[in-house]
Amino acid sequence: MKKTTQLRKILKEGKSIFVPGCYNALSAKILDQVGFPAIYMTGYGTSLSLIGMPDVGLATMTEMHLNARYIANVASVPIIADSDNGYGNAINVIRTVKEYVQTGVAAIHIEDQIVPKRCGHVAGRQVIPIEEACGKYRAADYARKEIDPDFVLIARTDARGAHGGTLDDAISRANAYLESGADMAFVEGPVDVDEVKRICAEVKGPILYNQTGISPRFTMAELQELGIAITIAPGAAMRAQMKAVYDLAVAMHEDGPDAEKRFNKEFTDHPIGDFHTFAGFDQVMEWEKEFLGEAELAKYEDSVGHRPQAAE
Repeated sequence: MKKTTQLRKILKEGKSIFVPGCYNALSAKILDQVGFPAIYMTGYGTSLSLIGMPDVGLATMTEMHLNARYIANVASVPIIADSDNGYGNAINVIRTVKEYVQTGVAAIHIEDQIVPKRCGHVAGRQVIPIEEACGKYRAADYARKEIDPDFVLIARTDARGAHGGTLDDAISRANAYLESGADMAFVEGPVDVDEVKRICAEVKGPILYNQTGISPRFTMAELQELGIAITIAPGAAMRAQMKAVYDLAVAMHEDGPDAEKRFNKEFTDHPIGDFHTFAGFDQVMEWEKEFLGEAELAKYEDSVGHRPQAAE
């Protein structure tokens, strides 16, 4: 089953799903092993991990698209990817959508910010006129129908927290974008529970909720009661990685190789502590046996190092 069809099947079940954020293929591989129904590719995380810079429109479409391709190729579940503001006007959006469809991701969200954009939980955002935004979503719908009608289009509006914006404007925009061909609405940046409840009551279509930054947190039961289709947690995995690397770096700076030795011992007992097996060396050995022949495995007999295990 195509990942796009798989995501639509999940959404039709009517259960609220919680989707963590990944920022590269490695983090996606880890999240995939844990067993989430879908994974989100964060734009902020892509920018910070790939170019070491904040989410202010500095990551290009090529960089975002390439990261999405790497992630989609390693994950067994549907990927929902950030595609910023579509990287231009409605004509640019046509190419953006076609490129993202071809990466293998199952869905993207496109926001109504100006070019360059910035993170939806940072002040200073500006949005384009609603008429221009609707044209971009119509173009996105046109483009996906040419290649894969099951590809899920999510319209994100930043009008709630943008310069001169309001929640009323954001809700109106979300409904207009759904009418323009989007499958799901994403109202970025509600600041309290009452605002989230208004969004859920007044937006006339499925809702993606970003549980991060300035927005309130909910339990799974509360998300289900609100009727939210998808909740993303974009930055948790990246923050965990940042903390782990920083703490290890401090320890190694203070204790030298003793700290690295302690870390390796702790990591060995972790569910993904069999590092080479997690990376996929066993799979490579199975492919060698299947496609290169049994004789190819002779190279393992007298070589030193991690020894993969081919399936019987």
